[in-house]
Parts: sequence; structure tokens; C-alpha cells
Amino acid sequence: MTAAIEIRGLTKAYGTKRALDEVDLTVAEGSVFGFLGPNGAGKTTTLRILTGLARPTSGEARVFGRDVVSATNAVRADIGFLPDVPGYYGWMTAREFLRFAGSLFGLGGKTLDARVEALLDLAGLTGVDTKVGGYSRGMKQRLGVAQALINAPKLLMLDEPTSALDPIGRKEVLDMIASLGGRTTVFFSTHILADVERVCDTVAILHDGRVLTQAPITELKGRYGASRLTVEVTVDADAFAARFAAEPWASEVARVNGATLSITVRDLETARVAIPAAVAERGVGLVRLEAGEVSLEEVFVDLVGGDPR
Repeated sequence: MTAAIEIRGLTKAYGTKRALDEVDLTVAEGSVFGFLGPNGAGKTTTLRILTGLARPTSGEARVFGRDVVSATNAVRADIGFLPDVPGYYGWMTAREFLRFAGSLFGLGGKTLDARVEALLDLAGLTGVDTKVGGYSRGMKQRLGVAQALINAPKLLMLDEPTSALDPIGRKEVLDMIASLGGRTTVFFSTHILADVERVCDTVAILHDGRVLTQAPITELKGRYGASRLTVEVTVDADAFAARFAAEPWASEVARVNGATLSITVRDLETARVAIPAAVAERGVGLVRLEAGEVSLEEVFVDLVGGDPR
């Protein structure tokens, strides 16, 4: 199966500053892919190159096997794009705006009629006759997603679609994105980790123009969660905290409560043998020894070392 997006060695330089630094990335067809990183990481630059709005300094990027530089119009026919600050004609209704967008792709007649009605329903805007200029930000973003789908694209690219929305607006836009899973490939660029965790199946983390990691979210969380063990004993755990902190297989020991420790380990297999042995040596009962659950935020902070903003 051809990948929806395939990027190899992609670099974009502005003078001596590299906005993208030899980025490698693969997005599987049909996935809802979270492109995650702090502001200024290079996310928008990547989207601009993929949509043909900017040219790379070096490297290559392909959309469904087509080079985005040499096959620009063919690539654009397969994608829908919502920029981070979309523009609208405020005097139009949602229906008028979608019909206008469809006409730019050469759509008309019953095909356009059916598509406009389906997208108004998807966006929750059926029966809304208010001019777009009077819409809330959340309504405009839902209309923006609908507009990006008017050409029935194989790939939908969204640049910070929930940024600056209130909780209700975010939920409505995220519900709309989630409903597209399996129907089209979604490339969702954002700095909001909770949004990625909610709707995406795969994530890449970008920092300072470089991809630090790419994996399915469950695999990524499992990979980092497996290195964190929760240990609960039948007595106060203070003595064990000092003991385990001195072991070469432990990198960090934190007390959860009187009887429970959270241990970040360098060598999981050694820790799983050494911890029960140490507890048994003291003649103490071991209540629990299990791999901890981690959030995407914890993985992000571990990789990037800071706040996603």
C-alpha cells in the first residue's frame, strides 16, 4: 500500500536557520495522524511544503507517491487543507461558501448539491442561515473542515484546528475529526497533546525542526510506561526508596504514598528480578509490582523536556 505521506531528509533553511532539519516521516493511508510539537517546531513549514505553498531546501516529500515539488497540481487534487488562520467571505452563508469552494474544483449540479448537504450535516450547520461573519470561532472552524473536504480529498491536512477554541468548540471540532477516521487520511498538526491523545491513532513529535519519534500512540505510551514500575509493599517504603535509588538499574525513585514507590528504570528485566528479591530479603510482603501508565504529555516532556507551548 502506498503511504499517504512519505518524507525523506526534508530540510528547509532560512539563511543559517533550519526550520526543518532532515525530517523523515511516514503517514499510513487511512490513519488519523497527530503531528505534535511546540510552537515554532516546524509544523506549519512542513504543511506548507506538502501543500506546494513552499519549496524545500533539500530532501523530498511525496503524497500518495507523487513528489510535491514536480507534481504540484496532481498533489493538490488529492488533498484538503485548513490553515491555522482560515479566511472567509463574511457575507456568505455556510451553504454559499461551500458551493463557492466546490466550484473552484469544477464541481456542479447534483454532485455539488449532495456534497454540500452532506458536509453541512457533518459540520452541524444544516439549517444555519446566519452569515459566516456572525459565526463563533468554533462554527468557523467546523465550516473550515467542511470546506477542506469539499473535493472529497484522500488526505486532509489540518493546521492547529482547535487552537484558541473554547472547550465546547474544541469538542465539536474534535468529534468532527474523529468521525473521519478510516474514511480519509487526516494529518493533524497541533501543540495540544490532549487533542492528539483523543482522536489520533499515530503520532510524530517534532522539536527544533527534527522528528524525535514516530509511533502508534498505544505503542509509544507502552514503550515509556514499561520503564516505570509501581512497587507497593506491606510496610513503610522509605527504606526501600533509598535502597532502590542506589541501584544501577534505577534512574529515579519517587514516593507515591507511605507504602508505594514509583521507580523509573534503565533495565526493566533486572528490576523485575531485583525488586521482589530485595523485598523478600527484608521479610516483607510485596503487594504490587506493575508497569505504570503514562500519558502522552509525560512522553512529550520526557522527549522534549518542556511545555508543548
